[in-house]
Amino acid sequence: MQLPEVVLAVDAKVRFSWLMLGRESRNSYELLMVYAGIVAHGTSLTAAEGARMFPQLSASSIRQAMRWAADERRLTQASHAVVEFMHRHPIAESWGRADLASSDMMSMETTQRVWQARLDPRRNTPSEGIYSHVRDRWGVFYAQPFVLNERQAGVAIEGVVLSEHFVTHQLAVDTHGYTDFAMALSRLLGFDLCPRLKELKQRHLFVPRGMSDPVEIGAVCRSEVNLQLIVDQCDRLGNLAAAVRSGHTSAVATLARFGSAATWDPVYDAREQLGKLLRTSFLSDYFTNTSFRHELRRVLNRGEAVNAVKRSIYTGRIPAAQAKRAEEMQAVADPFEFAGQHCDGMEYDAVAIRARALGQSRSVHRTGAYRQDGANPPRRDQSARHLPVPDEAIRRTTSTVATNRETCRGCVISKTV
Repeated sequence: MQLPEVVLAVDAKVRFSWLMLGRESRNSYELLMVYAGIVAHGTSLTAAEGARMFPQLSASSIRQAMRWAADERRLTQASHAVVEFMHRHPIAESWGRADLASSDMMSMETTQRVWQARLDPRRNTPSEGIYSHVRDRWGVFYAQPFVLNERQAGVAIEGVVLSEHFVTHQLAVDTHGYTDFAMALSRLLGFDLCPRLKELKQRHLFVPRGMSDPVEIGAVCRSEVNLQLIVDQCDRLGNLAAAVRSGHTSAVATLARFGSAATWDPVYDAREQLGKLLRTSFLSDYFTNTSFRHELRRVLNRGEAVNAVKRSIYTGRIPAAQAKRAEEMQAVADPFEFAGQHCDGMEYDAVAIRARALGQSRSVHRTGAYRQDGANPPRRDQSARHLPVPDEAIRRTTSTVATNRETCRGCVISKTV
């Protein structure tokens, strides 16, 4: 199955084209305009290449469709519809927790003329970071552009705060998406930041001053936390969290303001002390609770799987013409979150939905364990026996997309829309 066929199959179920248009389409030409804008953005096609793929449209029409398809409001509504449809299947309950998510950044190649471009140390090319949030039950619910080689804790928190349709209680991140200040801020905002720490020095346990350390773990304990400082700055800590929650400031700006250069500020010191206590509590659960540790690793691996899908579909580089302003950068920011302002998101959600819909029908056909209305949802052991593993299903579907990637540039949508 080629990528245009995936787009058509998902739209037949979700009707995201109606959301993009704001109404029901009047003719097939309007549908082609929607598909052309999405596919052109999501596969790094130029207008001329898109015109060869959609022979009914001219290159100028493709350019107009690309500008029109980058509307943040339309894409946000369409993305929520796609993700909600994917999670509507009863079998999705067996794939993970509804309140757990992960976030990770990947670099996408661009030109030196882009104002947010920085040199990627791994690829040694001008690149821009795209930070995506992935749910444990799959589905990218937020993404935004980000400058490479900077701390990612701010954008990690920002994605959860701005996601109004999905509740997240725990967000798994890697070492780059964590600071003690960020852990304290996230807790005051109502969710826990769960980092996968790389260095051993970051795994020390901190306890309040004057508390005796247990003999068994005395080598890794530090009695450095000043509880009185936290109490004295409690009101200011709450005001800062309220400003982020209400939208008066962003988490990115807050983390940039209270970086390591703000050690003179008592608010920074208080949050650092609180963050060390929260990190100690998290590490205690991480090292003693095996199931909790496996959950975090699983959801982080799913974020990496999403990056693999991005690489297989978006093989080009971000053109300078689409990245001159902050609004345009946000429109490019979402490789694979149908909503997050870059139309690549539709491709990832489309691939995932297609794989899950096939798995849902196979489970109903083989086991007869439950009806489509969800009266008797499947057990985890049933879904493990009779369903392909979600990772494997996505890999199979994505491999087909990647195989037909070059063919897709010259293919023609011949079926009637």
